[in-house]
Amino acid sequence: MAHPDRDIARSRDEWLRTPLGYYFDQRRKKLILDLLEPREQERLLDVGCGTGHHLLFLRRKCGEVTGIDSSPGMLNIARERLGARADLYQGTPDDLPFSDNEFDIVTLLSFELCTDPRKTLGEAIRVCRGRVLVGAWNRYSLSNLHKRTHHPAFTGSGSSSIFEINRTARKILADVPITWGSVIFFPLDWYFQAAALEEKIPVTKNPFGTFIGAVFPVVYTHMTLQDPLKNSSKLKVSKGREAPGAVREGHHD
Repeated sequence: MAHPDRDIARSRDEWLRTPLGYYFDQRRKKLILDLLEPREQERLLDVGCGTGHHLLFLRRKCGEVTGIDSSPGMLNIARERLGARADLYQGTPDDLPFSDNEFDIVTLLSFELCTDPRKTLGEAIRVCRGRVLVGAWNRYSLSNLHKRTHHPAFTGSGSSSIFEINRTARKILADVPITWGSVIFFPLDWYFQAAALEEKIPVTKNPFGTFIGAVFPVVYTHMTLQDPLKNSSKLKVSKGREAPGAVREGHHD
């Protein structure tokens, strides 16, 4: 029996192996790493992990990685790709089967596909004790407008914006500091001519790239109910340097 989501995933994975797809993917991964600054001892959860493409490269940067996705077809590909290098679960992003504060990092890299963005982000925050990274295809990019219905990279995707991400995050964590940026500023088919110019355009706080990413800290707190965190713009770190974007309570040296 055919699985449409599996076919879409295969098509995207094949495109990522082309010169254009590889360039796009490397720009996106650099933005993710620059925002997250993951460390080897940290535990990471990727919500909506799909075929495990991002888990594979994040596994090289973090101590343990876990993925969850609602699609059996996507997870089958992820298992083929990752084997025993990640814990994979089938489940919905708005009802995560994990404990409060369980992960140092939670990534949500397909925010545009969320059916209930606020509930999904609230769940990501609930299971996180460090920082959350939200990523999405950008509604306001030239690539999105130019190849919306025809390009393999966009097949099956929705779109969002940094304004929606910020608004949703601040409904849950009112004063949280958010660091964000975007990459791939021109229509994808321009990139054999436009790559040099792309890398000169500032990434931070640029709302027009094809892929946008935003990271913010959450507080580590003991909770007895599985509710989204209501109150935080600080992250307590017991040892070592502070997580990117976090505000340590108490005195700074």
